[in-house]
Amino acid sequence: MSALLAPASATAEPSTERAHGGAVVSVTQAADFTAEEVAAELHEKIDASRVRYGVTAYRVVYRTTNSAGAPTTASQLVVLPKNRTRHLSTVSWLHGTTVYRKDVASENPKANDRLVSLLFASTGRAVSAPDYVGLGSGEGFHPYGDPRATVAASVDGLRAAKTVAHRNGRELKRKVQVAGFSQGGPAAMLVGRALQQDSADRYFHLGALAPVSGPFDLSAFEADAANDKIQKSSLYLAYFATAWNKTYGLYGSPSEVFKSTDPNWVESLFDGYTKANDIRDALPKTSEALFHQDFLNKIRKPEGLLKEKLRALDTTCDWRPNVPVEIFYGQLDEDVAPRHAIHCADQLTRNGAAHRVTSVGNYDHSVSVRQAVPRIVDFFDRSAKTG
Repeated sequence: MSALLAPASATAEPSTERAHGGAVVSVTQAADFTAEEVAAELHEKIDASRVRYGVTAYRVVYRTTNSAGAPTTASQLVVLPKNRTRHLSTVSWLHGTTVYRKDVASENPKANDRLVSLLFASTGRAVSAPDYVGLGSGEGFHPYGDPRATVAASVDGLRAAKTVAHRNGRELKRKVQVAGFSQGGPAAMLVGRALQQDSADRYFHLGALAPVSGPFDLSAFEADAANDKIQKSSLYLAYFATAWNKTYGLYGSPSEVFKSTDPNWVESLFDGYTKANDIRDALPKTSEALFHQDFLNKIRKPEGLLKEKLRALDTTCDWRPNVPVEIFYGQLDEDVAPRHAIHCADQLTRNGAAHRVTSVGNYDHSVSVRQAVPRIVDFFDRSAKTG
């Protein structure tokens, strides 16, 4: 196998168009519910006891930048409560791993992230739920986990949400409560750090952080996928390999990585238009069966560019938030093990940051978020009173 290559995409600095990040391209109403209808949407999925208001949701396309810092567009769901409050607290909700570009909050009415956004808004908050770059109706491919694109799409999403709220006669408060699930866990920590450092936006500031079931030690997570120690290991690792190859240049040819007689076929599955269940059914069940051993060894013991890029996602908690932080996880999570929450907590502790680590109980990965979100509402309520 050839050594890791230089990044496949250009590394040009952001153009002057970056100043227009968050500019709204289009707004389409996606849903309009009474409080009773919100509760009905959540029924038997997420505890609806905290629902107070009806909501209006909008599909918003806005300007942002991709992993190379080049101008692009992204989409998101913006949800506003139907109450009489003019100045609204704001939640940025960051979603988990998504391979099918339409399986996001702005597009799929039944997606967990749509339901989560409805709940937050029904408590009286404005919600910005970005689809990230390359998902939803945004342009290009999704640079899975890339810190630069993640922060840009999330902060620009907040700017766009501010515009949408203003057009509706509402204003967003400066402090943002940031939460996210799975991939969105490290994303929440990245966005929180950028907001706290005032390097991302002059208006918005960090108010609280609540990541859920996040792979905060990505090197260990991918090594576990290479060793078939997690659920859906071949899907996770194939998505990682193909997306990071597009973003950073991990290999020269698919045949160096995949055992398939048509290795290009594996890459074609991750085109953004193939559903997760179809990809799962098409791939071998194990990484051992899908990948060549020398590539798996590189994942187990990364070096060079791969090690450098992974380190950025192993250290998303390696700073000192000056706001309340609560990390949530599920005891029976076989996708992202509970030790990732401890990894994050340990880094926060070393930096002198106050935080709590909360188990939501004996739940797996997908259920952990549904159990966590009502607790996050309560945590944000407490944080707002003490902040």
